[in-house]
Order: sequence, then structure tokens, then C-alpha cells
Amino acid sequence: MIKPIMVMGLVTVLSMGAAHAGPRETILEALAAQASADSADFTEFTAERGEQLFQANIGTGKPETPSCTSCHSNSATNAGETRAGKLIEPMAVSVSPSRYMDPEKVEKWFRRNCNSVIGRECTALEKGDFLTFMINQ
Repeated sequence: MIKPIMVMGLVTVLSMGAAHAGPRETILEALAAQASADSADFTEFTAERGEQLFQANIGTGKPETPSCTSCHSNSATNAGETRAGKLIEPMAVSVSPSRYMDPEKVEKWFRRNCNSVIGRECTALEKGDFLTFMINQ
């Protein structure tokens, strides 16, 4: 039996018998449940859409951050830099294995960065695609 609960805007799915699911899988399951609720057409997250989002020059948010790559570099495996010059560890799980383990932290950074780059909060589909891309990097 799956029970969704809200944690700072991110639905977290608690599943009986999901002993093998790690924190990232739990986050993705919660996002999939939300994406399914948002659209009957949802089938799965894709790394391809996640990469497109990461690389896109969206430009509807703050002028100084028209894309994710404005701060995170063009490669998810490279370190980035904030506008203030502070180092940002690589986004890719292969290089930063502790990333995307805390649902509250993941939601905090999505909220902040999506508003900065896109000018709105990301959808569950966008978040799931982005995480799928980063987990596969």
C-alpha cells in the first residue's frame, strides 16, 4: 500500500515493502505519483528531457540565470560557480554520490533554482526528468 505525504511541497511516497528503494528512488516515486496526478498521459521520466531542461537557455526567470548551465557549467560532471563566485559541486551522481538523498533539500533547491531560471516552480515531470538525467550521469 502506497501512502503519499507532503514534505515541504514535495510528495514523499511511503511504501510498505519498499525496503530496497533508496532515497533517490523514493523521491522519484513521489514525483512520478505527482506527475501521474497532473497528467493522465504521464508514463515515465526520461534522461533525454532532463538533459534538454538542463541545457536549455530558457530565459524566463532572472536575466542573470537564463539556464541551469549559467551556474552549473555545460557538463553535469563539472563543478559550477555561483554568481558570487562560490564553488558548486558537480550535479552528476557519478561525481557527487551524496546528491539528491534528502527530499527536503532536493525540494529547496528545485524551488530556488526553478524560480531563478524558469520564473516559476518546476513541475513534477520537469523535476523527475532532471533527476533521472543527473542520476544517470
